[in-house]
Amino acid sequence: MKHLLKLLDLTGEEIIDIIGLADQLKYEQKHGIAHRHLNGKTLGMIFSKASTRTRVSFETGMYQLGGHALFLSSSELQIGRGEPVEDTARVLSRYLDGIMIRTFGQDEAENLAKHGSIPVINGLTDFSHPCQVLADLMTVREYKKKFDGLKLTFIGDGNNMANSLIVGGLKVGMSVSVAIPKDFLPHQDVLQFAATYGDKFTLTDSPEKAADGADILVTDVWASMGQESEAEKRRKAFDGYQINEKILSAANSGVMIQHCLPAHKGEEITADVFESHANEIFDEAENRLHAQKAVMVKLMS
Repeated sequence: MKHLLKLLDLTGEEIIDIIGLADQLKYEQKHGIAHRHLNGKTLGMIFSKASTRTRVSFETGMYQLGGHALFLSSSELQIGRGEPVEDTARVLSRYLDGIMIRTFGQDEAENLAKHGSIPVINGLTDFSHPCQVLADLMTVREYKKKFDGLKLTFIGDGNNMANSLIVGGLKVGMSVSVAIPKDFLPHQDVLQFAATYGDKFTLTDSPEKAADGADILVTDVWASMGQESEAEKRRKAFDGYQINEKILSAANSGVMIQHCLPAHKGEEITADVFESHANEIFDEAENRLHAQKAVMVKLMS
């Protein structure tokens, strides 16, 4: 593994290996055991999108690993003023030990990796959110103790979260069912990949059907960053695609809820369901820190 650009690039064994290291690093952090694997290393963090969890978790993670993180706003870099991505990649490769980028186009992350000589981590693009889904999978295994035999259901927009959950869930051995309106389907590359798993993958426009027998229910906001002008249109399109008590009743007893945050309570999830599963959701948020530390150790140590 040279980069983390999308989960399609990893094997199931590589994903599970990252989660295993994340478990170890979490244990060490909780027990005051130093793990300064990245002493003297520097991570450059390029942000074209606003962030709470991504910035804080990567900065904190680098500090705990003994390294240093630099915040680089795209509005302040020459990359935001027309400098070719390939030139930015080659320059930053002379200064840094790794790059994390949170941006819109997947091609920007891919081009940084292609033209630079240091590891690139996708902190989020419109196509993929691999770090978040690694944290989700880590949390699932913490609560359920396994992947095999579990059913993961995603309800909502066929966005970067849906794309990455489908790939990650199938690769670690779960069945995956997604309920998405026909005008908002996941990326075609992801659907082609999922088709190779036969009946372990189900795509439907019925949230109740997707949730039937689910062990994990996942959702995300209906309008992501950059889609604010479409918010009202999306609220109408996703009416009925909400995790609520009716959906919970279709799932298995002991179903867990995951949400990458921020949550718009009353839209994709009811406030009551969110609060009753808050421990799972905020454990998931914490696990961004540990999963990303594992990725950085794998790539940068």
